[in-house]
Amino acid sequence: MVRPLGLLDDERPNLLRYLFTDERARSAYRDWDRVADDLVARLRHGVPLRDPYLAELADELTVTAGADFADRFADLAMTPRRTGSQHIEHPEAGSLRLLQETLALPEEGQRLIVHLPADEATAAALDRLHGRRPGALRAVALGETG
Repeated sequence: MVRPLGLLDDERPNLLRYLFTDERARSAYRDWDRVADDLVARLRHGVPLRDPYLAELADELTVTAGADFADRFADLAMTPRRTGSQHIEHPEAGSLRLLQETLALPEEGQRLIVHLPADEATAAALDRLHGRRPGALRAVALGETG
């Protein structure tokens, strides 16, 4: 589902890097600011700041994305939401509205993010996109290492 958005184009795909450095992300995510706030808050609160990968990614995005990333990363008051929604403009499926639930797996240092169609039009569009019979798609899960 995300390949046509450009999310997997990088050699090492990373949603945060895509969101802040790929112009297609601002077109794909109609609620870009809210998605950016939430992703940075998840990163900030879900990973120890001493993690070398986090420090490297934060340094990279501070340079490449500038204030859009740096101001959010510096804001200690931002907290991640467990539930929410996203509105995505998909180049093949059109307008998609997805509900999102985040489940923490602290012992594994991971989060499971489940996306559900928020309406019948989105469910039908996702079924068409994946060649499924109508109503076959129930959830889309993305694993995320913390």
